[in-house]
Amino acid sequence: MDENILMRNVEEVVTEEEFSKIIAKEKKPSVYCGFEVSGSVHLGHLVAVSKMIDFADQGFKVKVLFADVHTKLNRKDVNIEEMVAYWQKVFTSYGLTKAEYIKGSDFQFNEEYVRDVLEIGLKTTLNRAIRSMQEVARDIEHAHVSQMIYPLMQIADIKALSVDVAYGGIEQRKIHMLAREILPQIGYKKPVFVHTPLITSLKGPEVKMSSSIPDSLIAVEDSIEEIKSKVNGAFCPKELTGNPILGVAKLVLFPKLGRIDVNRPEKFGGNLSYKSYAELEGDYLSNNLHPADLKVAVSEGISTILEPVRSAVSG
Repeated sequence: MDENILMRNVEEVVTEEEFSKIIAKEKKPSVYCGFEVSGSVHLGHLVAVSKMIDFADQGFKVKVLFADVHTKLNRKDVNIEEMVAYWQKVFTSYGLTKAEYIKGSDFQFNEEYVRDVLEIGLKTTLNRAIRSMQEVARDIEHAHVSQMIYPLMQIADIKALSVDVAYGGIEQRKIHMLAREILPQIGYKKPVFVHTPLITSLKGPEVKMSSSIPDSLIAVEDSIEEIKSKVNGAFCPKELTGNPILGVAKLVLFPKLGRIDVNRPEKFGGNLSYKSYAELEGDYLSNNLHPADLKVAVSEGISTILEPVRSAVSG
């Protein structure tokens, strides 16, 4: 296994030593990532899909959990069956074909699973549960009891799916750290957690990327014209922090395309081709690449990678 690919764009591994031991084993290690199936799949989700493709390509057994029960517990009013089918079509058309796709309802009503959730509840303080659910129920003042069950089930999922590694965005860290403490107490090994960064909202760091705010994200079914418009109007400061355009380039485009091409007139420096994110970032921060040129290149790259997905979901 190529540890450099497995660690590409990873913000944190808990712990790196344990992760190295897992990938050094001869047997095929397993990894899972869970997704609420509510709303459109967007570029933020493709960060996770890209990393799961990395795991699959490096020999991991990949399990994708479409968390239909979690979606209901988090009070998302959607047609669950339709959304599960849509999400799987998006993931496979994007390239995640070497994966086992699982619905939460396939196992989360089993007696052993329910007993595990109750046992985790017995071992988790109310304050710890509230802290862990804050990224799940954003309106914490009006959260429902069902949303507190959510993180307990997320911990039980790891045991039920029998995985070595749990992967997710860095916003999952509080739940994962609770899992590290609790799982050995209910008869399961301490898993390794791999976290990747989040892409900032297109509107800037003060606005969350959310399907309820269409201009904050790019959905996989957006047209080329919509992509151009959204990218053109996106927040794009001359810095790394909070820059969604650089985030898309680093976390989505380079893993998928391996390069980004900038087409511009000779009077503005001529065409450029970047084969690494580090090169692009260096030119952008040193003013060798104008924000407008970066946006055009990123917009074209997004349209390219989403073309097979658009075809799949529209068909």
